[in-house]
Amino acid sequence: MGLMKRADSQYWACQIGGWGAYSGVGLATAALENGWRPSVTIGYLLFFLYSIGATHLLRDVIQRRNWTSLPLHLVAARLAGAAIAIGSIQTVLVVAIYSAIEGKLGVWHEPSSIGFMFLGVSVINTIWTTLYLAITTLRKSREARRQEMELKLALSDAELRALEAQVNPHFLFNCLNSIRGMILEDAPQAQDMITKLANILRYNLQKDRLHTVTLAREMEAVQDYLALESIRFEDRLRVHVAVDEAAGYREVPSMLLQTLVENAIKHGVEEIPSGGDLFIRAGLDGKTLRIQVENTGNLRQPRAGSMQIGLANARERLRILYGENASLALAACGEGRVAATLLIPAAA
Repeated sequence: MGLMKRADSQYWACQIGGWGAYSGVGLATAALENGWRPSVTIGYLLFFLYSIGATHLLRDVIQRRNWTSLPLHLVAARLAGAAIAIGSIQTVLVVAIYSAIEGKLGVWHEPSSIGFMFLGVSVINTIWTTLYLAITTLRKSREARRQEMELKLALSDAELRALEAQVNPHFLFNCLNSIRGMILEDAPQAQDMITKLANILRYNLQKDRLHTVTLAREMEAVQDYLALESIRFEDRLRVHVAVDEAAGYREVPSMLLQTLVENAIKHGVEEIPSGGDLFIRAGLDGKTLRIQVENTGNLRQPRAGSMQIGLANARERLRILYGENASLALAACGEGRVAATLLIPAAA
């Protein structure tokens, strides 16, 4: 609504300014040649008014019949016809009004004078219609691009929230399975696990959260998760954390590091009877944040039905948030170790 009001204000300003300037120059020229005559002054005042009226009616025709959507040759033909039609009306009115006031044709007794008048106003009308169509087409194009961009952003936001919603139950079900196994073995530890799970869910489900959080905040949730898993694995899980202080201030997608850690435990450490090591490293490589989650295990083809949703979602979330500027790679890094390496660019 605000854009439409601004466009209408600009339109009327151009109408009044354009025809006012043309009428003013015409009046001044006629006064210099023939002196200030009531017929000339009244004639140009009326010319100013009915020229605005005629071109405003033309604008209404352009909008109702949607000229801007027509092929160029059809637009050009209609533009020429409209300019000639309005020019003819203006010329007839100029001559008729002058004759009615003066009682004679006066300067308009020469056909050449009428011809020059018709030619002049027709050219002005051609310029008016061309400018109006060009400005209207440009404004519509900008509005279409703006709406397309808003739609893309809305779709990306909806897609991102759907991916985040997939992460939450995936993590929740894994944790609940762990707690279920502890209830009969050690009830106090199970209670402690539930408390830590509540902390993680509170972080993940907080209202009005952004898609990204600082790495330091993400690490707090990861530490809760690791504390929870350490109760289940006991000495089978050995955790090593090395996060540079400067890296802690950088923004990362929420729950993404959690996904990598969970994947490392489930598909690495958990499958080894003697357990294994989990390394979390983070630092800045120039302006790029580099996060590596390394675990004991072997890189192999995933089993049918295995939980690979986490990594697939992580890559898709990175694509939506950073385009092609971020990456997530999973690779073997020596005998018996696998590392997920995450690269996140600095905010634009």
